[in-house]
Amino acid sequence: MSHERDVSLRSGRRVAEALRSAGLEVSLHDVDADLLPALAQGRPDLVWPLLHGATGEDGSVRDILELVGVRYVGTGPRESRVAWSKPIGKTVAARAGLATPDFVTLPQSLFRELGAGRVLESLLARFGLPLVVKPSRGGSALGVTLVRDAADLPRAMVDAFAYGDTALVEQAVEGRELAVSVIEDADGLHALPAVEIVTDGPYDYDARYNPGRTEYFTPARLSRTEADAVSAAALAAHRALGLRHLSRTDLILDNAGVPQFLEVNVAPGMTETSLFPQAAVAGGRDLPELYRSIVMAALA
Repeated sequence: MSHERDVSLRSGRRVAEALRSAGLEVSLHDVDADLLPALAQGRPDLVWPLLHGATGEDGSVRDILELVGVRYVGTGPRESRVAWSKPIGKTVAARAGLATPDFVTLPQSLFRELGAGRVLESLLARFGLPLVVKPSRGGSALGVTLVRDAADLPRAMVDAFAYGDTALVEQAVEGRELAVSVIEDADGLHALPAVEIVTDGPYDYDARYNPGRTEYFTPARLSRTEADAVSAAALAAHRALGLRHLSRTDLILDNAGVPQFLEVNVAPGMTETSLFPQAAVAGGRDLPELYRSIVMAALA
């Protein structure tokens, strides 16, 4: 019952349909009191957790699957917890040599105790504008605000705290917004073509999941050098964070041509407007066969 429940259901249905068309026997199950009895009785060969948001990406459901001895698609629980935390993920990526916008994290309790006004003044003095304020955990751009005017910063903090008790505040980077998906199959690790995202405003929840507000260029409008650089950054993030089978890295290609790591997603969206399937199709992949190859890699 996360904020991203609807997107999770849509992703699950889309992948189930694709796998069935690829000749696999698939059943869907919600995360409820009947899940563990169903796993015990049905003993599936594999579970594909298509859950976006807290329990789907923070490692907890994957912990349970390991606890009951069921294999699954995707990153393990410990690595998922690292990637789920944006500040920790950014720190790991930076240690691996990736560029990432400078940032601070602010727990809501500390923000109040120190005095909101003084903290906001310090943020503006350190980073200037524009800033990006977001929950330190979470997806689908929920609670994320691009702040260009100092008067909008208090509201941005409130919006971020509505989705978690810690906010991440980072320098906004000017450039092209890109998403690069990575897959792991029998032939190894591959980066799919980058997707370039152009919106009529912020790339928020509405822009992501309701057609019309966002224009996608797949593959992105990049030179060969730029395309190689962003693919290398996504592969480096995938390896540095210990991810498995599939991931999606969000980044900004700044005006100097440097890929700036923002975050990585261990459970990319698979809806009709999601970036992972768009990238796969642009790369000449048949979705049912691609998803089947990921399943086979997880079973191997």
